[in-house]
Amino acid sequence: MPDSRHNLEVPAAAVGQQAAHRPEPSAQAGSPVTTRPHGYARYRLDGCRCYTCGYACSRYDENRTKAITAGTWQPWTDAEPVRTHLRTLQSCGMGLRTIATTAGVERKRLQAILNGRTERGTKPQEIIRPALAAAILAVEPTLENLAGATLISPLGTRRRAHALVAAGWPQQHLAAHLGMTPSNYGAMLERPNVLARRALDVRAMYDALWNAYPAEHGATPAGITRARRHAAAHGWAPVGAWDDDTIDDPEAFPDWTGQCGTHRGDKAHRRIGLLPVCEPCREARIAYRRELKQARQAVAV
Repeated sequence: MPDSRHNLEVPAAAVGQQAAHRPEPSAQAGSPVTTRPHGYARYRLDGCRCYTCGYACSRYDENRTKAITAGTWQPWTDAEPVRTHLRTLQSCGMGLRTIATTAGVERKRLQAILNGRTERGTKPQEIIRPALAAAILAVEPTLENLAGATLISPLGTRRRAHALVAAGWPQQHLAAHLGMTPSNYGAMLERPNVLARRALDVRAMYDALWNAYPAEHGATPAGITRARRHAAAHGWAPVGAWDDDTIDDPEAFPDWTGQCGTHRGDKAHRRIGLLPVCEPCREARIAYRRELKQARQAVAV
C-alpha cells in the first residue's frame, strides 16, 4: 500500500465545515501540544478525534481491509536479511552514517535494526517495513559509497595503470596527473591495498587517458617507446584487452586476441605473434584436447 495514510485527503467542503469545531487533543502533563498535521497518525498517536483525523483513519482502515481481502497486505518483512546486509556493508568499510545517507533513511532506524534502541530498552527489530528494507538492501559497497580512507584490493587500480603504460604513457606522467611523486606512485601500485579515494582517482585518470595520445600531452617519443617496452617486458595487458565491466573482477583475464579463454586462442596468439600464450588459452586448449580424446574413446567403445 502507498504510505500516504498520514495525510489522506479530505473533501474541501468537509474540512471547511469542521475546521472551526476541530477539537485539539489534550497534551499529557509536562508534554508540549503536538504539531503533527491532522490525519491518520495524529488520530492514532495523539488521540485527535476531529473530523479530518477520523476521516483519514476510516479511509486507512477501509484500504487495509481491502488489501487483506485481496491478499496483498504485507505491512512487515523479516529484518534478519537486512541486518546481515548492514553488517556486510560495515565490513566493507561503510559507516552507518554513509549507509543511511545513501539509503535516504535516518541513522537511528539502522541502529534499531542492528542493536535496538538502548535509550528505550528495546532489542534489535525482528520485523521492519518493506519500503525500509528495500531502501537498505539497494545500497551496495561501491567505490563511490566507501569512505575515502577505506583500504580495498589494488587489482583494478593496477590493471588500469599498467594498461595506460602499455598504451605508451610514461609512469612519471601518470604520477603527475594524480599529483604524486613517481616514487609514491610506484609504491602505491606495489602495496597489498589501496585507498578507495586513490582507486577513484586512478579510474578517473584511466577514463580520461585511455584513448588519448601521450605525445599530445607532453610525452616524448623516446618516453612512449620505453613505456611500451616496459609494459611488454612485464606482460602488462593493453587497454583493449580489458572490459570495463570486468576489469576489477579477480576472476577476469585480459583478452589479448579476441579469442582468449577458448580453444582457438592458442592459435590466435601464435598467428599474431603474442607469445608466450596466455594461461587461459593454454588451459582452454588442454581442456579441448581432453574432450576430443574422450569423444574418440566413446565412439571406439
